[in-house]
Amino acid sequence: MSELQRTPLRDFHAAHGGRLVDFAGWEMPVQYRSILEEHRAVRRAAGLFDVSHMGEADVRGPEAGKFLQHLVTNDVAKLFPGRVLYTPMCHPTGGVVDDLLVYMRGEDDYFLCFNAGNIAKDLAWLREQAAGFAVTVTDRSADYALLAVQGPRAATIVQSLTTANLSLVKYYHFTEGRVAGIPCLISRTGYTGEDGFELYHPAGDALALAEALLTAGTPLGLELAGLGARDSLRLEAGYPLYGHELSETISPLAAGLGWTVKLDKPGGFVGAGALRAEQAQGGSHRVVFFRTGDRRIVRADTPVLGPDGMAVGRVLSGTLSPMLNEAIGSVLVPATNAAGPLAVDIRGDKINLHLVKPPFVPLKKTT
Repeated sequence: MSELQRTPLRDFHAAHGGRLVDFAGWEMPVQYRSILEEHRAVRRAAGLFDVSHMGEADVRGPEAGKFLQHLVTNDVAKLFPGRVLYTPMCHPTGGVVDDLLVYMRGEDDYFLCFNAGNIAKDLAWLREQAAGFAVTVTDRSADYALLAVQGPRAATIVQSLTTANLSLVKYYHFTEGRVAGIPCLISRTGYTGEDGFELYHPAGDALALAEALLTAGTPLGLELAGLGARDSLRLEAGYPLYGHELSETISPLAAGLGWTVKLDKPGGFVGAGALRAEQAQGGSHRVVFFRTGDRRIVRADTPVLGPDGMAVGRVLSGTLSPMLNEAIGSVLVPATNAAGPLAVDIRGDKINLHLVKPPFVPLKKTT
């Protein structure tokens, strides 16, 4: 068994009572005190997440924009310096290689952030697809640490440590400046449904920045938050997680992310043909979200039952919503079953799935 990778904050987590687990080959805190309390802290005040396991890359060169336009499903041409784009990148089959963030620093200068479990695969894919373009792809994953401050008081906390005017940084925009004296790319995207900032910074400065944020934020209710709360928060917001609502067999269209698929953009992109055919034919499967009215968590891979009691699909994600106090989740089912009725069996009890359009709770992210 290979040794787990560690972020620069591994010992910080242990010192603060973090329960460390294997996540995508990384030793990461799943929780500190309580997943439920960490989740609620993000909704009412703020949470501090270490997401330094995420992958990063620079994409630079005279054809950087052209290359990215070819690579991803969303429209890179809409970017300008300081703007961020969420997008999947697909195989020619339409299945998803990964979903990622594209930051435009300048005309020939882009910065990517992608999922920790896909770093090696994504870099290999980027370099394979870059052949024939005047572009260089540089892995920066080991150079950066990444802290995320999420919640309604996040802006106040981060603003107290920087001279950058955060009110000018709109949703899905970024700036560069110093936070607690540390150079950061300050991004306002988030993965919780709340307002918040992601701070990309030199790996060697991670401990100093984490301590500064914790000191500034604790009087305002900020708590350390682990991957458990991160998952329940993103599911309440209805955001996909790669390997669950998106995968090499679940396309962006099936996942309900059609808004990220620009089939009419000039020049096309990898997977455009398959996705165009899927759109025309309606697609065979759909990802839909549910709540149960019951506190029992519906675990991933639980069979989903159709009206005749036969299995028609499977659960992709499931958790207890701390804000609703009931089980919520997502399922993959045939398109013909996407409107229900659907149910699951939990230890002999039939639990009906009440299909909903997320988010499950009102969200307060900035505009």
